[in-house]
Amino acid sequence: MNTTLESTPTNSVISTEAKRSGETPVLPGAPMNSNATLTDLQSAESRLLLQTYDRNPIMFTRGEGVHLFDENNRPYLDLLSGIGVCALGYNHPAINKAISEQAPKLLHTSNLFYHRGTTELALRLTEITGLDRVFFTNSGTEAWEAALKLARAHAGLLRSEGKQIGAKFLALEHSFHGRTMGSVATTHKLKYREPFEPVMPNVEFIPFNDVAALRAAFNNEVCAIGLEVIQGEGGINLISEEFLTTARQLCDSTGALLMLDEIQSGIGRTGKWCAYQQYGIQPDVTTLAKPLAGGIPIGAMLCTEEAARAFTFGTHGTTFGGNPFAVAVAIAVLDEIKQTNLLDHVKATGDYFLAQLRTLQSKHEAIKEVRGLGLMIGVELQTEDLAKAIFTGMLQDRILLNRTHETVLRFLPPFLIERKHIDQTIAALDKLLTQHRSSQASAATTTAA
Repeated sequence: MNTTLESTPTNSVISTEAKRSGETPVLPGAPMNSNATLTDLQSAESRLLLQTYDRNPIMFTRGEGVHLFDENNRPYLDLLSGIGVCALGYNHPAINKAISEQAPKLLHTSNLFYHRGTTELALRLTEITGLDRVFFTNSGTEAWEAALKLARAHAGLLRSEGKQIGAKFLALEHSFHGRTMGSVATTHKLKYREPFEPVMPNVEFIPFNDVAALRAAFNNEVCAIGLEVIQGEGGINLISEEFLTTARQLCDSTGALLMLDEIQSGIGRTGKWCAYQQYGIQPDVTTLAKPLAGGIPIGAMLCTEEAARAFTFGTHGTTFGGNPFAVAVAIAVLDEIKQTNLLDHVKATGDYFLAQLRTLQSKHEAIKEVRGLGLMIGVELQTEDLAKAIFTGMLQDRILLNRTHETVLRFLPPFLIERKHIDQTIAALDKLLTQHRSSQASAATTTAA
């Protein structure tokens, strides 16, 4: 049936009466045609989807480079890249080529059989991370879930060999590791955990970068320390070298695993393949996902040979993880980043972006702090209301970013961003902050009068 989806509930959902009578209903509203408007979509989603996303009222129809285009073909400068996913921007020829070549050949076989792509991608990932073995997943939270299971299994293996080690995890305040039950248990913010309690037990949260607290909490009951080298959802917070070094030393003292979540900061986001390489510290486990295949769902958990001993045939598995299609696109993304020396570009443009933002900070007291590394940048403003207002103003100027940790503007642009795009962004921020300062001064004058 080719009729369009109307905006009335009776044309889009099965009526209660039809469900009760057991009739086979006719759905005159399916499928929606290509001319559906934003209003059509909003109406349909309000009835059909679980209301888990507070969407912005924009419908995108295509992308090109660092820009997205809405239904009216208006361009938006994208400084969020799908929350760090579209590292090569939109409509990139390397990704398009990989998709068009692989799609007619093979999409899926299951992990009961071999195909060339898994080994090729695993070779690339072990080379760039310095780790030994890979488990492919569909997403970042699944990769972190695999890491949690590996840590518990590894501790059990060590106990069977006569070592004293428990099943406790140490995580950090302001952390975010995903939405599945294990991942959310190691995610700090209460709003993500409380509705689903009891979540996985034996997790203790340590104040961010508090070395003394880490030492006090660590003992032989801990099977792993898990942390983001740069916290994304938590507000773009960089781990200190002292904290990461201490975590490495403590894990070495008992056999616990140091697990570093690079789901947002990995695959070149900071100017190196992984953010931990900025510190010269090697983990036992790392997790990758977001930009790995430029928008095609894929994730990976990597580990050392020692940690890998804990997983044997049947210990863990996945249906879609490492499928030929996603793997082929991921190979193309990694090869494009490497062959075009894109990491150098990320570092140079990231340094420029940070410098321009800090110059802006010197001009506007409303900016509390600028922090970041490479193209993973946060601007902390003085109040939540101001952060909301700046976000809204930037959206009206057709510049996309998002607000995290209430007061922080988060910038995760495509790696292809150029100085002219950064200059455009700085000018827009300057205008909005100047307007805010003027309104504040006017309000103060009115109050004084």
